[in-house]
Amino acid sequence: MSDRLSIPPPRIIGLTGGIATGKTTVANYLADVYHLPILDADIYAREAVQPESAIFHRIVERYGTSIVLPDGTLNRPELGKIIFSNIDERRWLEAQIHPFVRDRLISVSQMEMAKSADKIVMVVPLLFEAQITNLVTEIWVVNCPLERQLQRLMLRDRLSNEQAMNRINSQMPLSEKCDRADIVLDNSSTLEFLLLQIDSAIIQD
Repeated sequence: MSDRLSIPPPRIIGLTGGIATGKTTVANYLADVYHLPILDADIYAREAVQPESAIFHRIVERYGTSIVLPDGTLNRPELGKIIFSNIDERRWLEAQIHPFVRDRLISVSQMEMAKSADKIVMVVPLLFEAQITNLVTEIWVVNCPLERQLQRLMLRDRLSNEQAMNRINSQMPLSEKCDRADIVLDNSSTLEFLLLQIDSAIIQD
């Protein structure tokens, strides 16, 4: 019998929730206090549409040069107007980007595990919608009341009430995400209350 201690597999936390519910706050805390590697799907999604990429060219071919800024980058507000008002267009765009994001999450997580990381955080707003829950070992959902979510989103992205609601409604209902979560973080109160929940969740065996 080997005397070597077995090394437990890493915890891969899938951090998700609705738009503007507080995922970034949670991720930053896990990075700053617990020094965990953070794999941000939004960053990889932006990589996917860099100028001259194949996905960028497919997007421009479909929607025209009106969604390209003078500096050659993607005009995200204009693209947002299209995809958040037409579910078929949103699904087309997601079909272009999601495979790229999935591949990046896999490759970067493998690099982190090779460096002996015992906990990894994947911040994936569309974790359920993109059907990539199999990449994680546990799911954390950041939850908050709709009114608070709506106010945050309107302020953060300078959106009208209607525009903000379109973005919220484009995602799976928060209640359904909470039902499927291993841990629900309640972000309806103070920052201190949220951080205490994170501390409790991260020290679980």
